[in-house]
Amino acid sequence: MTESNDSRKAVFNVERVYCKDISFEAPGAPHAFLEQSAPSINIQLNINHGVLDEGEGLYEVVLTATATAKQGDKTLFLVEVQQAGVFRMQQIPEADLPRLLEIASPNILLPFAREAIADLVIKGGFPQLLLNPVNFEALFHQKQAAQKKQAQH
Repeated sequence: MTESNDSRKAVFNVERVYCKDISFEAPGAPHAFLEQSAPSINIQLNINHGVLDEGEGLYEVVLTATATAKQGDKTLFLVEVQQAGVFRMQQIPEADLPRLLEIASPNILLPFAREAIADLVIKGGFPQLLLNPVNFEALFHQKQAAQKKQAQH
């Protein structure tokens, strides 16, 4: 019996999406609610990934989004969400794997992280905070360029 062509096709599936860790702090409350001017908001994103089961092609990707709102030197709130997913990647050429782990997978996770952050900030008594769209492809290329430059030194 011969193998069908379907068994050799590349597979990229979302197996599970979940919150790995969530944190909200409002050290400036309740005085923070009295502030009239808009706070400065700093957003940091980080992507980590690892192999769960190489034989099954299972990978965990974790998108960490951290938002800090400050009024001068006072922190009004800090929220961090580790939005994770288990992805099945089979028959993927080795050279294409980083793009799936650092571009495609975070693009799937970002809306979940955006929703969790918005929900936490509102429940903390602050105005809605929406994460803007992120160009993970540009970030991927910046990371590659930085690694290439570091390897040359």
